[in-house]
Amino acid sequence: MTTMRAVRAHKRGGAEQLTYESAPRPEPAPGEVLVAVRAASITSGELDWDASWTDSLDGTGRDRTPVVPSHEVSGVVAALGPGVTGLAVGDEVYGLIPFTRDGAAAEYVTVPADVLAAKPARLDHDSAAAVPLAALTAWQGLSGHAALKPGQHVLVQGGAGGVGSFAVQIARALGARVTTTALPQDREFVTRLGADRVVDYSTDRFEDQVADVDVVFDAVGGDTQSRSWAVLRPGGTLVSIVQPPDPDAATDATARGVFFVVEPDRAGLDAITELIDDGRLTPAVDRVVPLAETPAAYEALGKEHRRGKIVLHVGGGNGD
Repeated sequence: MTTMRAVRAHKRGGAEQLTYESAPRPEPAPGEVLVAVRAASITSGELDWDASWTDSLDGTGRDRTPVVPSHEVSGVVAALGPGVTGLAVGDEVYGLIPFTRDGAAAEYVTVPADVLAAKPARLDHDSAAAVPLAALTAWQGLSGHAALKPGQHVLVQGGAGGVGSFAVQIARALGARVTTTALPQDREFVTRLGADRVVDYSTDRFEDQVADVDVVFDAVGGDTQSRSWAVLRPGGTLVSIVQPPDPDAATDATARGVFFVVEPDRAGLDAITELIDDGRLTPAVDRVVPLAETPAAYEALGKEHRRGKIVLHVGGGNGD
């Protein structure tokens, strides 16, 4: 049997369950492609998701262990499954792998062809791997759920994080005025991303500094989300990627609350690629680590303050 190196978990749990080991190399089914992974990216909380362990988003489906984590991939098409058109062996691609499938912390992964897009020409694979989940989340939240328009005012809660750093840039690219919350050490970073104003959430209450916001993009949740209603103008929108907004609070604020989970989206990635290749969007990479260090990287997600994503460098994608 053809094998590869991969990071897998044989039973449900956290980073302590992840093992770097030899595993069977997958074969593409109809409509799929085999991608030789060059880089992958990891997401905080991913190992807590029901979809990471089963074949359903709500956890009611079949157990999939052993599983491979990491659902953002950048790599090269190595083989085509039956019926695949529009892609060729050797194409450089990137994308968001559906959460109920094995991820990209491996030398090879099979991916539905229709969720892959051409890798941005301006980016190497390590940088490209930091894009799909975080950038699509920001894109779908702002351009889709919030229907952001040029000239509107956006407050990004948590602008230095993996998703927040894209939300700042995408809001700016869509023509909005951008305020974000961040720590003092991240002020220069988020300003370079395009924030017009930065509120130090360690010393200031943002609701005392900001008002008449059209859209709040909430990447923090909890008390921060609850306090965000106060800054919205009537008719504004609070979009959260953390937890469903309180409908009663939305009614009291005469505003709209939206919670959503990002979905694989080739068209969205194509729009993001255009922004990247035009120089209007740049992924924030906190650091790049070897595939073998994936367990430690997941452990770090819950303990460290980061600017942007942690990327797994896989390299040539050659199996054993």
